[in-house]
Amino acid sequence: MRSAAVGSRRCDPVRSLTTVLRELAYAKLNLVLHVGRPREDGLHPICSLMASIELVDELTATPRDSGSDSVICPGVRGHNLAARALADFRSRAGAELPPLELRIDKRIPVAAGLGGGSADAAAVLRIANGLAGAPLTHEELLRLAADLGSDVPSQLDPHHALVHGVGEQVEPVELPPLITVLVPDDEGLSTAHVYAELDRIGGAREHLDPEPLRRLAAADPAGLAAGLSNDLEPAALSLRPGLTSTLERLRAEGALGVAVSGSGPTCFGLFDDPSAADSAAASIPGGLVSRLR
Repeated sequence: MRSAAVGSRRCDPVRSLTTVLRELAYAKLNLVLHVGRPREDGLHPICSLMASIELVDELTATPRDSGSDSVICPGVRGHNLAARALADFRSRAGAELPPLELRIDKRIPVAAGLGGGSADAAAVLRIANGLAGAPLTHEELLRLAADLGSDVPSQLDPHHALVHGVGEQVEPVELPPLITVLVPDDEGLSTAHVYAELDRIGGAREHLDPEPLRRLAAADPAGLAAGLSNDLEPAALSLRPGLTSTLERLRAEGALGVAVSGSGPTCFGLFDDPSAADSAAASIPGGLVSRLR
């Protein structure tokens, strides 16, 4: 399923001034996340097999004749990566872009390891670049997105992907049809805190190799589920030990494989049987069913 993506075509800036623009921002799962030791700039290189799932935020952008940009995101306080994305686009694009009122209707849990904020930021870049007449090339958008965060580049064109570098190298992949049961936590986890814990416990890798992840993407559902792996999971469990029982519950409910997504705290299980997934979600408090797209 694809949104009627503003970023997928060149928009007419004049006509768009009277148009309400909408974009969908899809959540992601890290089926595999390998993390390297920090570079000199402090960033951790990654190698990740990411699945795009149907859980989605909706962004609405309304161009205005005057004033400044505003970002409305009910239920989210403090720093908003979408607002930074819009400001950074304006500073780099050098193109005419009317003031925008952005509204984000959140369905993806916040600080959950599902990339919701990154997906929102990428959707903003699609809207802004389309409305401004595509002043930035895809490569320029990738560089801007990578400066916002390692999960943002892969969400510029949401799809299953093999991601490496610090997120700027994105290879589309195909994945078998699977269903996931997500179990978010009421309290989010700070990505920075999880990476700091990873460094404290010495969990980063000396070398990263994307080839095993390419092979895993081509596996059947059982093989893919058996290959789930997340280098940040021990750090997330160290900070939030109670997540272990959630993973065990998902296994007990028949998941083919279970893991923490990204920096957590969302736990997930993969299923190939819709009825089993529905039953598992119904039996686990807070469980949500979503399909890989």
